[in-house]
This record gives sequence, C-alpha cells and structure tokens, in this order.
Amino acid sequence: MKLRHILSVTGFLGLTTLGCLPVAMAQTATAAACPAILQQQFNRLQDEVPQNLCQYSGKVALIVNTASYCGFTNQYEGLEALYAQYQSKGLVVLGFPSNDFGKQEPGNAKEIADFCFNTYGVKFPMFSKSVVSGPNRNPLYASLVKATGQSPRWNFHKYLIDRSGKVVASFVSEVTPSDPKLVSAIEKALSQKP
Repeated sequence: MKLRHILSVTGFLGLTTLGCLPVAMAQTATAAACPAILQQQFNRLQDEVPQNLCQYSGKVALIVNTASYCGFTNQYEGLEALYAQYQSKGLVVLGFPSNDFGKQEPGNAKEIADFCFNTYGVKFPMFSKSVVSGPNRNPLYASLVKATGQSPRWNFHKYLIDRSGKVVASFVSEVTPSDPKLVSAIEKALSQKP
C-alpha cells in the first residue's frame, strides 16, 4: 500500500517536471494578470473570429466607438496615425462600430471592414458592431461608463486605459485624435509602467 502511494506521488511529481502543472499555473497567472476590464471577448470585425481582450494586457488602450457615416468619421485617419506612431511604444487603438447614434453605421461587418480599410487604411483592431449606449450596451462599455461616469453621447467618444487596466480618461467626440489633451494623456500613460 505504501509503495503504491509512493509511486502515485512520484507519478504526480513526474507530471510536474513534464510541465503539466506549470502550464495550468501559467494559465491561471495569465488570467490573474489580465485586468478585469479586459477579461472579455468580442468578435473581430474582419472575420468574426472571437478575440479575447486580455491579449492587450500591459498596453495602453484607446477605445473608440465608431461609425462610417458620421461627421466625425474622418477621425479614423487620425486614430490610425496615433496607432502607427505609438504602437511600438505600447499603444493599441480598439474600434467598436455602433449604430446607436443617428443610424450612422447601418452596414454589416464586411461592409464596415471594407469601408474602414479602403477609405482610411485602418489597421488597428476593430470589432463587430455592438451597442455602446443605454441599458443594453456591451459589457466593455458598461465597465467604461461605470469607471468614468460618462456614457458616449455620440460616435467617436474615446476612453483611455493605462497599462494596468485602469480607465484614466474619457474624451468626447469633438476631441480629435491630434488634440494635445488626448496626445498628452496617451504619452503620460505610455511613460508609466504597469
């Protein structure tokens, strides 16, 4: 009986040395390292493949609700410029198309993706169309509104999340991607370690 117990413990330890437990522990550690606000999944706009937002842990995230037929739609160009300029320093821009305001995003995922890329050369991550305002807003936006007390009043409202997952700023639609207030907030967040 004691020999069987010793063998089962040895077998257990053998599994540990083969990496079975460290993998499970690493997965738990990764989930724990991901801020609560990013522990969510959305379908990628281009192909509807589910994406876990935890892949952006440790980055500064600028989250924007977008629309293709809005007076602010030309902000796509500035958002892409910000992404190109600061991506290597840890910035990610995350776009969430929404038809909440003035029915300015009527298209399906393919139409939206084609418009964004063909018209503005958008390469930053975009997700499937969802609700960002009101009682049925998606869970990410529910968290953003709870953290800031500010709900998007129109398309191209911007939220800034620092490397540790804390929502540090909210900017109304009229604040353009090149606005010194927004750029300064992004640079400050990028300069801080998680």
